[in-house]
Amino acid sequence: MLNRKRFIGGSAAFTLVELLVVVAVIGILVGLLLPAVQAARERARCMQCANNLKQIGTALHAYHDAQGSLPPGNYASTWGTCPGLTPITNSTDSEDRGNWMILLLPYLEQNALHRGYDFQVANEDEKNQSLRETIVSIYICPSDRDPGRLQIPAMGPAASDALNVPYRPGSYRGVAGRSEGYVFLDGGDFTSFPRSSRGPLHVVGILDFTPERIRDVRDGTSQTLLAGESTTRSNPGFRTLWAYSYSFYSLSSGTPQARILWGDYDRCREAGGKGYSSPCRRGWGSNHRGGINFLLCDGSVHFLSTESDPELFAQLTTIAGSEPASLPSP
Repeated sequence: MLNRKRFIGGSAAFTLVELLVVVAVIGILVGLLLPAVQAARERARCMQCANNLKQIGTALHAYHDAQGSLPPGNYASTWGTCPGLTPITNSTDSEDRGNWMILLLPYLEQNALHRGYDFQVANEDEKNQSLRETIVSIYICPSDRDPGRLQIPAMGPAASDALNVPYRPGSYRGVAGRSEGYVFLDGGDFTSFPRSSRGPLHVVGILDFTPERIRDVRDGTSQTLLAGESTTRSNPGFRTLWAYSYSFYSLSSGTPQARILWGDYDRCREAGGKGYSSPCRRGWGSNHRGGINFLLCDGSVHFLSTESDPELFAQLTTIAGSEPASLPSP
C-alpha cells in the first residue's frame, strides 16, 4: 500500500484533507475577527469625528474672542417669504451669502479658501464655485458615505429646478434652536419666532436677530448644544452641504420628535408628524452605531443616543429657554 504522506526534506507534508482543515480553521478565525476589526475601525472613525467637532469648537471660541460673538448661522434680509412660492431662475436674485462654516474657515487654517469667497454676490454665484466644490476634511466625518461626491441640493436657489449648482457634502450642522415643527430659525420664511427658543447659531438680519455671545447662553454652556452630526442614509439632496447658505443645509433644529435623530430623511418623512417633512430636513444623524456626536457650547463633545428623550433633546438646543434640562448620562 502506498503511503499517503510525502516526505520533503525529511519532514511530512500536509495531506489534502489536512490542508483543507487548516484553511477552514483560518476562514473561521477570520470570520470571527473581521467584525471585531470593523468595530475597532468604526470606533476610531467615531473618535476622529468627535475630534473634528472639538476642533470646530475651538475655532468657534477663537472666532468669538476675535469678533465678540459667535458667527451668524446664516443671513437673510427679508422675512415672511415662503421659499419655492416664486419659481427661481438664473435671473432671480438670491439672498444667500455666507454661513457660519464659511466664516469659520480662517480659524481652521483655511485663510486662502476664505479669501476666495465673495460675500458681495450670492452664494450660488459662479465666483464662489471654487469654495462650494472644495473638500474641507475637518467638516467631514470619516464614517460618512461618498464625502467627495458633488451633490445638487433638493431645495433652494441652487436646486436642480433652478440653477443646478453642485456642492461638496459636509457632516456637521449648527444648532439653530428649538422648533415645534413648523417654524425654524434658519431662514426668512417666517413672520415671528420666540426668542426663548433660539439656539447659538441661527439666521440673523431679520426680526432683530443678531449673532449670539457666550454670555447669552443662560441655560449653561455645558448643557447647550452648539453643533452636531447631520447625515441621511436616503435622499442625498437633503444631506448637509457645508458651503450652501440656504436655510437648513448648514443648520438644524431641535424638534421634540424622535424621528429627527434617525439620520434617514425618507424614513423620517414617511413616519409623519407635526410639520410633516420640515423637521426631517432639519434632522440629525450619523453612521455610528447607536448615537450622534454633538459639540456643546463649552467646547466639549458628547455622544448622544439616538434613543434620547425627544423633549429633553429639544430643550438642549435653546440658549435661554430656562428649561431644567441636563445632558443624559452616557
